[in-house]
Amino acid sequence: MTFLYAVLLFGFLIFIHELGHFLAAKLSGVKVLKFSIGFGPKIIGKQIGETEYLLSAIPLGGYVKMYGEDVQDEIVEQARSFKHQPVYKKIFIVFAGPLFNILGAVLLFWIIFVSGIPVLKPVIGDVLQNSPAYTAGLKTGDRIIEIDGKKISTWFDMAQFIQQNPGKTLNFKIERNNELLELNIIAQTKEAKNLFGERVTVGQIGIKPAEKFFIKKEDPLTALNKSVEKCYEIIELTYLTIVKIFQKVVSTDVIGGPILIFQVAEKTAQQGWISFLSFAAIISINLGVLNLLPIPVLDGGHILFFLIEAIRKKPLSDKFIAVSQRIGIAFLFALMILAFYNDILRILDPSKMPKP
Repeated sequence: MTFLYAVLLFGFLIFIHELGHFLAAKLSGVKVLKFSIGFGPKIIGKQIGETEYLLSAIPLGGYVKMYGEDVQDEIVEQARSFKHQPVYKKIFIVFAGPLFNILGAVLLFWIIFVSGIPVLKPVIGDVLQNSPAYTAGLKTGDRIIEIDGKKISTWFDMAQFIQQNPGKTLNFKIERNNELLELNIIAQTKEAKNLFGERVTVGQIGIKPAEKFFIKKEDPLTALNKSVEKCYEIIELTYLTIVKIFQKVVSTDVIGGPILIFQVAEKTAQQGWISFLSFAAIISINLGVLNLLPIPVLDGGHILFFLIEAIRKKPLSDKFIAVSQRIGIAFLFALMILAFYNDILRILDPSKMPKP
């Protein structure tokens, strides 16, 4: 089942990415010679029109081969050659792959929000002794209705508001035994660690949830807005993580490869389809973002070259591009070795596995 989950995930990620390149090429009038899921030797293939559709042996990527893309291609129809397209069309074709990964994530999150997700109710399960909540009189079973006039519908909403207001006196409206009460609580200032392990100041009042859930469904339009917001948050977090790795704030231990994806795909699938789709959406966004990095061989590297071409008013030399791509391949190969090394260490020490 692990293999099946991973194949479904990789298949979706590769297909949606290459579909972006394929459709953009078709819209731009460029002839597409091959559309392949996977690299290496062909397993099966079928010629439909001018394009051969392939399933290849190595399921770690895919490609769209366009007419006139390679230096050695003999060009007869310049109008249908990728190389002879205006710069804006070439950028559009290359950018479409990562864009479709992000749009695919928006679709997955939309399905999740429309279908409904289990959400913690803002009901108190435990109050820590001598905490601000205990001193103010909060009790087990109290339901938080408002804080400083802000409507509270989930535990996450409440926790986030409290954390963002350390040291402040907050006005709580609560429901207790069908009665509405008001309490003022000073959010205690505490030091905590954020996602990157950095120390930050947050507010806490000393309460724990009652582990009561409800299924929250969104209407299609609201779900779309939430999906776009969620994808933006993940894109921002992904870029920030890359920056933190270069700043040595985040360890390179967080880098994972196909083995980690296989493992987490299985675990999230066991937790339910919502967890699995959420993981697929996050990986799809990561793939799109990483592909836009300005590294030769990646889509971002190609876009960089095309932007330079637009400024110079002529293409970069084939020799320069070839040397740059070899450097890019070497960098990606080193990164892949690191990812496999980290994956193997996680197999040897399961405690290092990230929680899905």
